[in-house]
Amino acid sequence: MESRAVKWKYSFLYLTFIYAILYFLHTKFPLDNRPIRLKKWPDLPLRFRHDGTFKILQVADMHFGTGILTRCRDVLPTQFDHCSDLNTTLFLKTMIQLEKPDFISFTGDNIFGPSTADAAESLLRAFGPVMESGIPWAAVLGNHDQESTMTREELMSFISLMDYSVSETNPTSKDLMMSYIDGFGNYNLGVYGAPGSHLANSSILNLFFLDSGDRETVQGIRTYGWIKESQLNWLHSVSRGLQEQNQEVNDITETQAIALSPALAFFHIPIPEVRQLYYRNIVGQFREGVACSSVNSGVLKTLVSIKDVKAVFIGHDHTNDFCGNLEGIWFCYGGGFGYHGYGRAGLPRRARVILAELRKGDKAWMGVERIKTWKRLDDENLSKIDEQVLWELLPSR
Repeated sequence: MESRAVKWKYSFLYLTFIYAILYFLHTKFPLDNRPIRLKKWPDLPLRFRHDGTFKILQVADMHFGTGILTRCRDVLPTQFDHCSDLNTTLFLKTMIQLEKPDFISFTGDNIFGPSTADAAESLLRAFGPVMESGIPWAAVLGNHDQESTMTREELMSFISLMDYSVSETNPTSKDLMMSYIDGFGNYNLGVYGAPGSHLANSSILNLFFLDSGDRETVQGIRTYGWIKESQLNWLHSVSRGLQEQNQEVNDITETQAIALSPALAFFHIPIPEVRQLYYRNIVGQFREGVACSSVNSGVLKTLVSIKDVKAVFIGHDHTNDFCGNLEGIWFCYGGGFGYHGYGRAGLPRRARVILAELRKGDKAWMGVERIKTWKRLDDENLSKIDEQVLWELLPSR
């Protein structure tokens, strides 16, 4: 009888102990009973407006840290005391309100890894204004994004899951046509024709995104990353497939609206040939040396061979903001956007705008006729500078 009493006593103490633990966990670490939050998607597919235009805002090198505690670099002494990442946030909001883009492309170094202990939190803050706007957007990585708490694969996966993002970690196996592709953030997006036109269900402007890497070692020497052969093979394959689809559309509609749908490319680190533009006519300013890889992987040769890419938009070298032509393809810097990235005191941060315009047919909008670009400065006038035509469809003979 005494033994049963002892066992009961221990059982009671054990149950009391378990209850105490459960109570502690419940009070100190309450369960989140909120419903699961799903990603918000933009209206897809990407499409030209009723007025026959499609506008892209390029944001290069935000270098976002943690927010108000992350100070600005290379600003005037009069600006420094109250300057932080919030200046970058305000500039992005202002550009969205002013230019009213249809799409926003972030071309790398979106966050500055060494300045944040939580990469995910920095991404949420950096991309906050575009998510609030509901505008579709996409991003590639630079050489600093992964220098915090997430790998490049994790970063692209996280970015692809953010509200209104149409970014992809990499092509699907169905689209890849190969077993492996280097990097993370290689994908393409199609922009469809204007509503009500015979091209409303067809992609007439293609946007290619490529991962240019971060840092690598070649023969014992550190250098910047580069676009690899597997990526170029993928680009060539996708471009060929899109051109075949384009020809099928022309056959079905019995029109010569456009012989070849133009394409634009976005990546972070410039290719070595961009250095040649120092000796050529450019639109904008060549203010610093081109920081690129020591390896020339043949990007320019591939772009020339596929024939559809008319312009490439890059970042990395913050004070360069020029466009220059290499073998018929324009290479354009976005110019440093973020206030935590390096720059020059007194040189306003800036953004690039790209505008594609359709050709007006007898009754409806046709294919792309013209692609223009300009820059906006974060000065008191939000100055618009260096407007130029990058590509124009030659009239048929």
